[in-house]
Amino acid sequence: MEQKITDSTSCEMKAGADAPAFSDAQSLRPHMTAREARQMAPLALAFLGDAFYELCIRTMVVQNHTLNPDGLNRLSSQYAKAGTQAAAMAAILPDLTGEEESVYRRGRNAKSKTMAKHASMSDYRQATGVEALIGYLYLTGQEERALTIIEKGILQNENAAGQTENE
Repeated sequence: MEQKITDSTSCEMKAGADAPAFSDAQSLRPHMTAREARQMAPLALAFLGDAFYELCIRTMVVQNHTLNPDGLNRLSSQYAKAGTQAAAMAAILPDLTGEEESVYRRGRNAKSKTMAKHASMSDYRQATGVEALIGYLYLTGQEERALTIIEKGILQNENAAGQTENE
């Protein structure tokens, strides 16, 4: 007997099936109102924001570097680690709207049962806040704003690295 498992995102999955069968292609695209996105758990926003952030970083690395897959992964990891995201937040925070800052704080203050292996708790929480904000922006159709924030963070970290090398 085939059993269907459904949820509110219109994604239907048959038990034992290899992949979900989407009843509507729109369920693959972000389409939440700001109110709906604010009602999501901050760690769910961070889960999605982490994926979007990682895709952006990997895209940048692949477009700008000719490396083998291991080299690409190592370089991407340098940009995506919690400490790097936390350091970028200092540059990003003054430019956030009140709504964005609220989403960031909710993500930062969310109680997670896990922690990154090579990050302080403070860095990990700040990175979770950044990822929650990116997830929120993505879900509400504000991808350009998310990209602007990611780019500003990358530039901040590259400038800081350049100043360290010059000292």
